[in-house]
Amino acid sequence: MSLMKLYQLYSRQALPISQEKAWKFLSSPRNLQIITPDHMGFNIQSGADRPMFPGQIIQYTVSPFAGIKTKWVTEITHVRKGEYFVDEQRFGPYAFWHHKHFLRPIEGGVQMEDIIDYKLPAGWLGQLTHPFLVKKQLQKIFRYREQKLTELFGKMAGQPSELKLTSY
Repeated sequence: MSLMKLYQLYSRQALPISQEKAWKFLSSPRNLQIITPDHMGFNIQSGADRPMFPGQIIQYTVSPFAGIKTKWVTEITHVRKGEYFVDEQRFGPYAFWHHKHFLRPIEGGVQMEDIIDYKLPAGWLGQLTHPFLVKKQLQKIFRYREQKLTELFGKMAGQPSELKLTSY
């Protein structure tokens, strides 16, 4: 019997913009390409032609590691305009991917919070790759995203960002 190991990525960042402006940017699937590192080869194939809605299917191609290109299909499963949305992988590089995006107003801006629960494919072999491959790649992606959002919208003094990965 194999144990199913789940991982969780938690990210928090404050931006000195309104909740409405943050929502407008983050809820547009097209903007995902802007906040994804170029080396990922991220390219939207279909589904980003209208504002986000529950049931929306978005297809991408992505190169998670050099020389490996894969298709990624996500479904937007929940949306509460201005507050949160959830995307779930339907086909792609993970055995399980559930990503919650939250926005809430704070004094002087908005706080973004991401919680991703995920499982790697290939059982124990996939788990072996997590510490030195997958975890490092996800940290790189989310640090890039933090930097890009800071470049676009500015940084809030006294509001440290947070990024942590755990398993359970």
